[in-house]
Amino acid sequence: MSQPFTHLHLHTEYSILDGACRIDAALGAAKEMGMDSLAITDHGVMYGALEFYQKAVDLEIRPILGSEVYIAPGGRLKKDTGLDEQPYHLVLIALNNAGYQNLMRIVTRGFTEGFYYRPRVDKEVLADHSEGLVALSACLKGEIPKRLLEGDAEAAGRAADDYARIFGDGNFYIELMDHGIPEQAEV
Repeated sequence: MSQPFTHLHLHTEYSILDGACRIDAALGAAKEMGMDSLAITDHGVMYGALEFYQKAVDLEIRPILGSEVYIAPGGRLKKDTGLDEQPYHLVLIALNNAGYQNLMRIVTRGFTEGFYYRPRVDKEVLADHSEGLVALSACLKGEIPKRLLEGDAEAAGRAADDYARIFGDGNFYIELMDHGIPEQAEV
C-alpha cells in the first residue's frame, strides 16, 4: 500500500499570472488519484477559498485553506521604488478556525497596510496573527532558499529560527521541491 500524500502548495486561477490550475480540475485530479485532502495556497490572496472549500466538501475531499504570502524584506510599511520588488514567499496553512481567522487577517493587512505592487506583510504581522497556522518555507523565492542560493547559510538559519519562533514548536517546516530545477536540488 502506498503512503498517503497531500499537496500543501497549490496555486489556482486565483493566483493572478501564476496559477494555471482550475479548482475543479485540481479537485478532480485529487479525487482520481485517491487523495483524501488537498490544500489551496494562492499568492497573497484567498479569493478562491470559499469555492474550493464547498467543491472539496462536495467531493468528500478534506479542504485545507492557506495562502502563499509575500514578505516585505524591508517591512510592509516601506514603499520605496526597487526596495521590495522581490519580496520573499512564505506558505501559510490554517490548522483550525483560529488559524483561518488569522490567515484572513494577515492577507487583509497585506492589502490594507503593505500593498506595494502586491499585498505584502512582514514578520511583525505574522507574529501578531500566528495562532493556528503552520508555515512552510516556500519555493525558491522563500527567504531561506534565497539566502542559501546567495551562499549565506547563517542568514538562512536565522530566518528559519525567526519563523520557528513566530509560529511555535512544530508549526514551521522546510519545504522541499523537486521539479528538475538545479537550484531546487542545491537548496
